[in-house]
Amino acid sequence: MSTPGIGADQRGGRRAGKSSGTLRKIGDGAANVAIREPGRFFGMCLDTGRQLFRPPFQWREFIEQAWFIVSVTVVPTMLVAIPFGGVLSLQVGGLIRQLGAQSYTGATAVVAIVREASPLVTSLLVAGAAGSAMCADIGSRKIREEIDAMEVLGINPLQRLVVPRTLACAFVALFLNGLVSVVGLLGGYFFNVVLQDGTPGAYLASFNAIAQLPDLVQAEIKAFVFGITAGLVAAYKGLNAKGGPKGVGDAVNQTVVITFMLLFVENFIISTLYTQFVPAKGM
Repeated sequence: MSTPGIGADQRGGRRAGKSSGTLRKIGDGAANVAIREPGRFFGMCLDTGRQLFRPPFQWREFIEQAWFIVSVTVVPTMLVAIPFGGVLSLQVGGLIRQLGAQSYTGATAVVAIVREASPLVTSLLVAGAAGSAMCADIGSRKIREEIDAMEVLGINPLQRLVVPRTLACAFVALFLNGLVSVVGLLGGYFFNVVLQDGTPGAYLASFNAIAQLPDLVQAEIKAFVFGITAGLVAAYKGLNAKGGPKGVGDAVNQTVVITFMLLFVENFIISTLYTQFVPAKGM
């Protein structure tokens, strides 16, 4: 014969234990996302920065990775830059025509493409194509225990794998940014002159009306910073991949998402600092 209330107390205790365990898991997950993961990533960035100046530099790995990034990003970059520049020219051209300042279509297109569009397009393609491939490569080495074998042999994986890949991302991003700017402006010229019956001379003559050399410098700085960020995030997720091939796939997906979020934050910060410290060119 059971004592009244004992079963209810046990069920209540189990429910309380389950709820506390759930809250504990949620708290641990939030702490991991907000504190542990950013701290580990920042620590890896500091270690990578120290290994950057420690000889010998892996030139062969750097050249191979740079060529690989070029091979997987040049054609998609050009294909994205053409419609991107065309859409900007169509939208800006229509707005400028309504305001009665059609002669400044080229200037506004230059500012929009060179200052903002080209670094973002470059960074998204570098992060999506090169960063995901880099994370998959390092992650597959991790689950095959090649990273552990390198450490046992006294080879620092940051110096051997991460540094050349990160610098290759930043190096190629500089040139891809220039390619996007040129292709985007050519696409904008075609859409503005051919489809909107714009004047070729006015489009070309207005380049210097609003745009200035610091715009290009700022875009190159953005591309370099975005390339470094993409390489570091891909390396971090690859080095921390676990759980077999599924874990590598999850790390690749997380790399793309996290890199995109960081790129937009960095773009906002750099653009804000640029507008505060560099005066706009008067017309």
